Amino acid sequence: MKVVITGASGNVGTGVLRALAADTEDHEVVGVCRRPPGGSPPFGPVTWHACDLGDESAHKVLDEALRGADAVVHTAWMFQPIRRGNLLHRTNDHGTAAVFEAARRAGVPHVVHTSSIAAYAPAGDQPVNEDWPTTGIPGSVYGTGKSQAEASIARFTADNPDVTVSLVRPTLVAQRAASASFLALFFDPLVPRWLIRLLRDGRIPLLPLPAGLRVQLVHADDVGDAVVRILRRRAGGAFNIAADTLTPADLARVVDARALGVPSGLMRAAVALLWRLRAIRMSPGWFDVGTRSPLVDTTRARTELDWAPRVSSVDCAREQMSGLADGAAGGSAALGRDRLRDDNRTAALT
Repeated sequence: MKVVITGASGNVGTGVLRALAADTEDHEVVGVCRRPPGGSPPFGPVTWHACDLGDESAHKVLDEALRGADAVVHTAWMFQPIRRGNLLHRTNDHGTAAVFEAARRAGVPHVVHTSSIAAYAPAGDQPVNEDWPTTGIPGSVYGTGKSQAEASIARFTADNPDVTVSLVRPTLVAQRAASASFLALFFDPLVPRWLIRLLRDGRIPLLPLPAGLRVQLVHADDVGDAVVRILRRRAGGAFNIAADTLTPADLARVVDARALGVPSGLMRAAVALLWRLRAIRMSPGWFDVGTRSPLVDTTRARTELDWAPRVSSVDCAREQMSGLADGAAGGSAALGRDRLRDDNRTAALT
């Protein structure tokens, strides 16, 4: 297959690149991103096209990249700067529409869109399947954006019945290589790495966490594996992708600490204050994504794709914590700690 991946240098995109490289079939892989990386793995055997999906000229680059493609995997999504809603809308809403329209023009038979469990409405403790309402997490720019994108894609699917459209809805996606970008996206400038190192090394006895928290993680490589299985089968529709469920006690054991349950409302208020003071980049909406996104049932992926996570949620958390402590970066601008530099410059001009 010729597979085009938008956002191929990012967290999910690199997982897809590695999964395609490990596949038994040979593939022609084309990567589309704003700042193409160098030739180190997993970026080497990829033909790169530099493209800002929100730019008016994006269609020219996309038309060239998608020519003769068998599938498009759309993973590109701008997370920050959350305070610049116009920039996020330009990249995420207009960019997603540009990719799907380019696929239609090029006659691409299969489009895979990476959505999120944040597209779902909140639920109780019972895991939800793919039929749960996709109205998004209230108050979350990210959740609302993913919900709106899915609504637009549903209209595209209805208008283009000859195109197979797949939706991948992963939970929180972890990998060591994304750690530096996570520091930039959520924890800078207040949270120092030395504090994270103390936590990783088991030198902080108590770990404050929202009381009653239940969370699933999934490794980027497991998301990539699911995408390749979808491509092989040309499987349409939505697929939840997640590993097992963790409690606060499970998360605390990762760093040899004891969980200290904090009322979720109190912790959210603290996050909101720090965000207003610009001490951290994690907005209250992002806190809600982590605490109010529903648990998901992965039965459809397991039965129809023969998929199962190879990395447990505990191992995901352990790998991510180690990466955060080390400030590990993945060799692309999208996975670096200075990833917001160009975004903020662009925002200042709009």
